[in-house]
Amino acid sequence: MRGRCWKFGDNIPTDQIVRVDRALQSLEEMAKHVLENLNPSFPREVKKGDILVAGKHFGQSSGRAVAPKAIEATGIAVVVVEYAARLFYRNCFEIGLPLLECPGISAGVSDGDILFVDMTKGYVYNENTDQEFKAAPIDPFLSRMLEVGGLINLPVEMFQE
Repeated sequence: MRGRCWKFGDNIPTDQIVRVDRALQSLEEMAKHVLENLNPSFPREVKKGDILVAGKHFGQSSGRAVAPKAIEATGIAVVVVEYAARLFYRNCFEIGLPLLECPGISAGVSDGDILFVDMTKGYVYNENTDQEFKAAPIDPFLSRMLEVGGLINLPVEMFQE
């Protein structure tokens, strides 16, 4: 995946990703307000295929799957973070939104940089700075979940021994 970087900081709770009062709206409507308090231009200017980069503890505070769904609705191709809250991490895979945990990524990118993300090999390449970052490997079960578009699409055989 190759796209424009949208960079956010550390400790971003799900309520900053999408406000609770927006959670009852359609995904299309929620997408118009994703992360608007942290970067008002993000929901207006984000394009399909762009890449969201954030720091540590991204998606903390709530296990509501609405936050990753709202991010996905903006067209973001992949989320790359230093470290994601565990429930947020799992919710991303369950809905089919790719997420990589990549130490050092926050210091190595800026808003607007063009990034190339390889989920299979687990790395992020910043075309603007010619830097490469190694990401944490993804569990094969979660990789399979992404391949089929999320938990709902997994074949029943995957759950049988």
